[in-house]
Amino acid sequence: MKNALAITIKGRVQGVGFRFSAVNKAQQLGLKGFVQNRIDGSVYIEAEGDPEDLNEFVQWCWQGPPSARVDDITKQEIPVRDYHRFGVQ
Repeated sequence: MKNALAITIKGRVQGVGFRFSAVNKAQQLGLKGFVQNRIDGSVYIEAEGDPEDLNEFVQWCWQGPPSARVDDITKQEIPVRDYHRFGVQ
């Protein structure tokens, strides 16, 4: 069964390669969706896939790439949209 999450990451997460690292991690886990920078300095992700893989992805988001500093993450379940890939928007 496929689940979907909306994830917002706050901290020093823009300009540190977070989006591209998130794409690599999501693709490793077989997740689909997208990642984008938000005007408020956060990173927003919609990811869908196996619940265990989503949990692993959220745990990765708490670290992100080496130069990131994650202060807070919020996540909520959203409807599955059947994305075909995971990419940057």
